[in-house]
Formats: sequence, structure tokens, C-alpha cells
Amino acid sequence: MYPKLIINLNGIIDNMHIIQKVCKKRNISLSVTTKLLSGNKEMVTSLVENGAECICDSKIENLILYQNLNVEKWLIRLPMLSEIHEVVKYADVSLNSELVTIQALNEEAKKQNKTHKIILMYELGDLREGCLKEELKLLLKECFNLKNIEVYGLGVNLSCYGEILPNDENMLELALLVDELEEEFNIKFKIVSGGNSSSYEMLCEDKLPEQINNLRMGELIYLGRIPCLEKEVPTLNQDNFILKAQII
Repeated sequence: MYPKLIINLNGIIDNMHIIQKVCKKRNISLSVTTKLLSGNKEMVTSLVENGAECICDSKIENLILYQNLNVEKWLIRLPMLSEIHEVVKYADVSLNSELVTIQALNEEAKKQNKTHKIILMYELGDLREGCLKEELKLLLKECFNLKNIEVYGLGVNLSCYGEILPNDENMLELALLVDELEEEFNIKFKIVSGGNSSSYEMLCEDKLPEQINNLRMGELIYLGRIPCLEKEVPTLNQDNFILKAQII
């Protein structure tokens, strides 16, 4: 018997449906992070066919594999300048915090006769990517001059590089920022993406501010546990990936 990985696809889909119901009750959209699946088109196709409305990946190569799937696709990291053409062609949305990159996306979108959506990232302490408030205001102002860029929303990243967990304080900071920017610039963000699987407990306890209307989740869907805390959620399946091998 050779070592093999046994994947319980039904368990993953069940987890997604359970989380979707929790999100829907609180008017929050769920973006399914697919980077853990490493370009497995069969699994991602099943997720889409079973109700995933948005998929997120950190590799543009994977989004290219999924190009024929009828679902919104996000590149959930800052684009490299060397891949701008592919990002505009294969990703509907990308996360951004650098003006030079956004300007390059605008020029490429013009060439492709498209409008590329961006989510501007705000730094909440995790130190993976994002702008501070005044930098974000300057960036936002410049984006309004770019005809082929749509500022789709605002996002934050938590529980990654710095293992900063969402809490009442940093979620309130995000909510107040959204209110301030929308009032100052007379806009309404379509997406306010307030975090990932680590936000699940606050979501279930109705502690997320009403300004947040999106979460990006992967680990909770696939492994049934909350990142950083390594905490299993009893209502979800944890046995979706089983490594089977002989012990020698």
C-alpha cells in the first residue's frame, strides 16, 4: 500500500454550506479561499457547482485553471508588476495597496477594454499588507482618476503573518474607518472584507460591526478549525483530509 491522501469532498461542501448559512443570517458574503487546494480544478469546480459565489486564490496560475468557471475570482494578494496582464485577464478583483501597481492595472485594463476591480487593504497590525489611514486616503483619491479601475471595497488581513486575531477593538477601528472614508469621499464601498476564518467566533456571536459585509475563509471550510487558535468547531467536519500510509 502506497501513501495516499483521502479527501472527503462531501465533508468540505457540508462545511461550506453550514458557514454560508451563518454568514447569510448576518448579511455577510462568503468568499471561498481555494489556495490550499493547489490548483485542483475538480474540487474547485465542485465547490462552485455547490454554491460558492466567489473564489479567492493567491496564485494567478490557479485562477487561469479556473477561467471557465462561472464565479467571481479574486487574487488575494498584491499583484506583481510582471503579471499585470494575467491579473486583469483572469482575476475579476485583486487586493492592492501600491499606487504604481494600481496604475499598471489601469493601463492594462484599458488595453483589454475592461474595468478591473480592486480592494484597497488597510493595515490592522498583522503586517502582511495594507496602508495606514492617511496613506489610504491619498491612494483612494488617486484611484478616482483611473478610468479603468473600480474601487470595489476595503479589506484587512488578520491571523496570518503577525497572528493578530480579530477583536472588538480592531473591528471597531475598521468600522469607524469605513464610515470616515465613505463620508469624506461621498462613496459607498460594495465590499468591506473584514477578515478570514479567525473571525468565525465573532460572526457567530454577532460581534462584527454592521459595516463588514464579507469574509474570506479557507481553513474553516477545509479543516473545520479556527486559524491561530487551532480550535475545532464542533458543527463542522474535521476529517476531510486523511493521510493513509504504512507505519515503518
